[in-house]
Amino acid sequence: MTPRMTDYIKRADAGFKQLFALEAAIKASPIEPQLLHLVKLRASQINACAYCIQMHTAEALVDGETPLRLHMLPAWRESTLYSERERAALAWTEALTRVAETGAPDADWVLVEEAFTPDERAWLSLAIGAINIWNRVQVGFRAPHPTTLPAPRQANAA
Repeated sequence: MTPRMTDYIKRADAGFKQLFALEAAIKASPIEPQLLHLVKLRASQINACAYCIQMHTAEALVDGETPLRLHMLPAWRESTLYSERERAALAWTEALTRVAETGAPDADWVLVEEAFTPDERAWLSLAIGAINIWNRVQVGFRAPHPTTLPAPRQANAA
């Protein structure tokens, strides 16, 4: 895959600075990092953004996510590895990522209301919107991804 542009961040510096500031705000939000990794990775899988899939897989592994949960993410509905809170977030991620098809169904919103506080709902929706912006930029410019992943962080022995 040949990149379409390699200097797009520099060429739209003022806009990208705001996106990076948004990412910093999301990272500081009340949404736990492990859940943010799942949301970002799932949206990136749906959007087939290789750059973001690699990046968010790598970040999740470094932060202690298990390889099995990352591998099973496309089949989260059929897996027992995810909590009800994670399931609500993943359903909402899929609904908003595919909003033209789904219309953001009330049934998915009810799950979010049951699992998240009002502040968390706002941050979760913003995080989903942000990763969709990044996916569109990286896919559009055919951003090349690294071809390696870090080793998963080992759990401390008891």
